[in-house]
Amino acid sequence: MKIAVPVADDQLCTHFGHCERFYMFDVDQGSQEILSVSTLNSPPHEPGLLPRLLSEEGVNVVIAGGMGSRAQELLNQKGVRVVTGADPTAGSPEDIVRYYLSGSLAIGANVCDH
Repeated sequence: MKIAVPVADDQLCTHFGHCERFYMFDVDQGSQEILSVSTLNSPPHEPGLLPRLLSEEGVNVVIAGGMGSRAQELLNQKGVRVVTGADPTAGSPEDIVRYYLSGSLAIGANVCDH
């Protein structure tokens, strides 16, 4: 499975569409281990581009602080699970993925209102 986390300043970005890059984690669900990590620089903001790009990269899950409803819809249409409301202060992107894999990721409100 591949999990994408939008980041800014190496921390979970609260706004999906305005992140600097994505950390891409290849993970083993069974062992709950991170197998590899890569980054993907975010292109200039263009509606609909990020869902397509992440889908083409083989992403299965996006963990975000906040994401607009249109981006969520486009990702869902491509079979990508969207998790919003993750707290950027929960730790590093690696920590957030580990919490997700273990089922202990605390989720709050989607901080994006569009």
